[in-house]
Amino acid sequence: MAFVANEVCVSTMKRRKQHDFAMEKNAAAGLREVVWMAGVATCIKLLLIPAYRSTDFEVHRHWLAITASLPLNQWYLDETSPWTLDYPPFFAWFEYALSFFACLTDPLIVNLTLGLNYEAPSVVLFQRGSVICSDLLLFLGAWRFCRSHPLHLQRLAYLAIFFSPGLFIVDHIHFQYNGFLLGILLLSLSYLKDGDDLVGGIVFAILLCFKHLFAIAAPVYFVYLLRHYCHDLMKFLKLGVSVISVVLAAFGPFLYYGQIGQVLRRLFPFGRGLCHAYWAPNFWALYNVLDKMLFYVLRKLGVHVMKEKAVMTGGLVGDLKVHAILPQITPGISMLLVLLAMFPCLVKLWKKPRKENLLICVAYAYTSGYIFGWHVHEKASLHFVIPLALAAINSVEIAKEFFFISTVSYYSLFPLLFEPREYAVKLILLILHTIVTWLTISLSFTSRWKNTKSGMFQENSYKEEIPILSLKKLVFLVGLVVVEVYGQLFHHLLFKEKLPFLPLMLISVYCSIGMLYSWIKQLIFVMSL
Repeated sequence: MAFVANEVCVSTMKRRKQHDFAMEKNAAAGLREVVWMAGVATCIKLLLIPAYRSTDFEVHRHWLAITASLPLNQWYLDETSPWTLDYPPFFAWFEYALSFFACLTDPLIVNLTLGLNYEAPSVVLFQRGSVICSDLLLFLGAWRFCRSHPLHLQRLAYLAIFFSPGLFIVDHIHFQYNGFLLGILLLSLSYLKDGDDLVGGIVFAILLCFKHLFAIAAPVYFVYLLRHYCHDLMKFLKLGVSVISVVLAAFGPFLYYGQIGQVLRRLFPFGRGLCHAYWAPNFWALYNVLDKMLFYVLRKLGVHVMKEKAVMTGGLVGDLKVHAILPQITPGISMLLVLLAMFPCLVKLWKKPRKENLLICVAYAYTSGYIFGWHVHEKASLHFVIPLALAAINSVEIAKEFFFISTVSYYSLFPLLFEPREYAVKLILLILHTIVTWLTISLSFTSRWKNTKSGMFQENSYKEEIPILSLKKLVFLVGLVVVEVYGQLFHHLLFKEKLPFLPLMLISVYCSIGMLYSWIKQLIFVMSL
């Protein structure tokens, strides 16, 4: 009996070593894929350097100047430009670190008295290069999360994330640092996936001190870590002290200077209004249109209705009283709706605090924030599309949903690039990404894969085709083409210079239907956990 037990133990250890070796080999192969794909993606980004730049380009240049030229206690008080610092302190420190390299490139980049719109070739190359370099964190986060998965599924995630038209449009043309910030989120999720809850929680706290809008998922993190990690008082204290230490490191200096109120006013400017200038395709876009329709119908029926104060085509910025018929929406109502929408995933995580359930709950939380949040930017769709790209490698159903919602989301970003010279770029990016994602999902899930004793994945000879799109989703995506053709060709022929807002409103309202549908589908995924 002892001999048999010894043989079983040896055999188990041997299989474990084989499995560990296979996983290491798989991770190394995945890293090679990351390097190759990241290199190709970087080449595309370099080609986009001369492209259109939004006002965010000058915003971040001015932040470089603020942090380089002023003492710490003046960062959140400066008003030498309309583009005041309104990101949390860690991002300000990030700009401060970049300012050293900016000064070496061109001292005028960090000149606070230079004025607006400094667009010398030196600043363009530096700013574009800083975003490209910071994307290294996105590559690292994606690889670290996916490295234990089969190589063919890793490829799916890397293609979906590294070649995301949304990241190309928002970061490398429009100009922001979403890839860098999403990389921190992916790193946090990767640590939680590995069971290292303390580090995952700390990294998420660091992310919130870079950009506070990621706090939408904070309730999900709180419930998960409370149930999955805090099994005793010591772990609870360790996590609490760690997170508080991160927050104090970020906000402590401003607390010392008595400026914490000023910092918070900059971070949460609720006076900007319910919707951004271009309505994000969410619930409020439909709400606004319904209010407008009711207004006109009642006026046609002879019902006296006081005309609304805000002009809907002006973006509803800076005026809370924007609805003529439907109830006015306040930040408190918006926040309450977000929390109510998020409640099912919090309950699920409380009952089943499993790391396998966390990713889809995080994506669902960010979707809920996008659908019902206050003054949501269309760019915020990246917060749930990128996590869904990771969740797609775990489930064919989620992979199909990712394909649909990513296509809708990326199309909804088209109005960010309104100059004719970028039209072909955004169109080609979306078409290529859609085709490649379709093919990759098909190749990844149409084959039956089996896990051998060594831990390696081998392909069976039997293959089964799966439909990526249902008929209703296919019809909806064809509708995107109709909306785009109308906006580009027929609107001007029909209305000339009249109703200039209509094409944008059609994109927003039509895409909001797809977004709401996907939110409901994600809710179904959450309820099935």
